[in-house]
Amino acid sequence: MSSAARRGAADRDRPDRGGPLGDLRVVELASLGPVPFASMVLAGLGADVVRVDRSGDVTGAGDDRPGQVRPFQEQRGKRSVAVDLRHPDGPGAVLDLVAAADVFLEGYRPGIAEAMGLGPSQCLARNPRLVYGRATGWGRSGPYAGLAGHDINYLAVSGLLGTLGPPDAPPPPPLNVVGDYAAGGYGLALAVLAAARRAEHTGTGQVVDVSMLEAVSLTLTRLYHERAQGNVVDERGANLVDGGAPFYNTYETADGRHVAVGAVERKFYAALLGILGLDPALADTQWDRASWPRLRAVFAERFRTAPRDAWTAAGARVDACVSPVLSPGEAVADEHNRAVDLFTDHGGVPTPRPLARFSVD
Repeated sequence: MSSAARRGAADRDRPDRGGPLGDLRVVELASLGPVPFASMVLAGLGADVVRVDRSGDVTGAGDDRPGQVRPFQEQRGKRSVAVDLRHPDGPGAVLDLVAAADVFLEGYRPGIAEAMGLGPSQCLARNPRLVYGRATGWGRSGPYAGLAGHDINYLAVSGLLGTLGPPDAPPPPPLNVVGDYAAGGYGLALAVLAAARRAEHTGTGQVVDVSMLEAVSLTLTRLYHERAQGNVVDERGANLVDGGAPFYNTYETADGRHVAVGAVERKFYAALLGILGLDPALADTQWDRASWPRLRAVFAERFRTAPRDAWTAAGARVDACVSPVLSPGEAVADEHNRAVDLFTDHGGVPTPRPLARFSVD
């Protein structure tokens, strides 16, 4: 490798290559958002991931918050090299890695990787079998293509953000997990694996392009179908799963905590009515939307009469689909989460376990 690159400390964290993707080699050009998440998922499945950092950049993508350190997902299960991409030999050092890789991942705005000398044409010329995976926010064409953006912006334009929250308040941002990770990151990981499978059979690589806007929109497939059928209205807080339905909602309890209720099917709704001490005949009007606002108020009043854990226990006894709303700290200590090893220990930090469990590595 060129003198422009040096091995990083993450070499000692070389991933276990015994997983189902143990023969997959991935090179990741460090960035923020879906790319490091996608490569973390691939590493968790056994892929050998090498992250290419810019020399001197401790955050991986120019995050300029004072004292900011590298996000954990950018390190988990990966090796790293630091490359000065402004050095004449820098891009060549990355292409040396690309030559032996199956997948290359980058998440810059359109044209940036090309200007670095690491665009699809340069990489595929070096390795024709390569799957070149790239993620953008808006896609590579259209009026927004060159604009900066973050998770909240892509959710806004997809139509998702406009469905969240009560109608009398601005839509709340649902952290940054939908566009960056649940849609964009997983979508990129799935797409490059599909292309890698094809390359394995044909010997020919390709460019895989995933935008967070498109990935988020795909998750709304059912919503748009239901809207076309007249089952979903654009008004926030008036539909089945947006807080409109009293039986699919969250409620404050006597101790100032909250429970989540998802008693959609009739038998679960009947059980919910039972633990709340309400008339069983209300089950016959479950889908009468005109009654929903009144019932939400009744449910809210009843849930405020006992603490969260009491309602959780009562719901568990009769399958009423009542769960405690946990803080992240509570989730780590939760009895069920501990029983299924939902979190693993990584250097003293509780960390969600990899994507899936396999009976055979």
